Amino acid sequence: MWVYNKRMKKKCLLLFITVVFVSCNSSVQKVEKHPQSSSSIETTILELVNQTVKLSSLEIKLLGAGLVNVRELDTSIVIELRYATTNNFLNTILYDSLSGCYLQPEVAKKMALAQFLLKTEHPNYSLKVFDGVRPRSVQQKMWDMLDMPVQERSKYVSNPQNGSLHNFGAAVDLTIIDSTGRQLDMGTPYDYFGELAYPRLEAEMLEQGKLSKQQVKNRGLLREVMLEAGFTPITTEWWHFNSCYRKEAWEKYKIVE
Repeated sequence: MWVYNKRMKKKCLLLFITVVFVSCNSSVQKVEKHPQSSSSIETTILELVNQTVKLSSLEIKLLGAGLVNVRELDTSIVIELRYATTNNFLNTILYDSLSGCYLQPEVAKKMALAQFLLKTEHPNYSLKVFDGVRPRSVQQKMWDMLDMPVQERSKYVSNPQNGSLHNFGAAVDLTIIDSTGRQLDMGTPYDYFGELAYPRLEAEMLEQGKLSKQQVKNRGLLREVMLEAGFTPITTEWWHFNSCYRKEAWEKYKIVE
């Protein structure tokens, strides 16, 4: 019965989010008495938004590319963009003009669903996002800053020539926090580059005593809600989840340069 109710909640939430998007689109079309091109409508929307909220040129670019701020769908999702600060593995600010987590619309819906699923079972928990869309120009900066052979760099950062799913707004890095804002213990910090962060080695690390049962349980909870919402984990980073495969992203979306 619990599984049935969970699936019904998922379907209801997806329906609700879809209705909201359709309603918003319908309202936009009624703003003008005379028909306009879609590009003209988008420009008008961006101008109105920018008049109300001070947006950076990068945020305006992302909105113009069709991406959405995930907090427009759920304000309870906590955002802490690590690459907008020096608190990252490069100790460098890579995009200080970005404060929100921007994703493709359908990816943002999945994020809202994941938050809903998490809070349904754990009302005092919340998702905390470290990175959403990452322009390829930022990816290039990260790639160039790594002083090591090319074959070694790909262990830390995807080759910008291939296009990371972050560059499309189709991947997200995140964790779970409690009601005090404390991050659940996942065994390693975010962007820890070593086998201890590998989901595929959790059983081995647990047996060796390098990870605790609670740490593995916390990672399992994060994967559970993200999988249920339609994301796919990877084998080397407990914090990274993809919304689709890279080939599909190239077919469906435009890369954010």
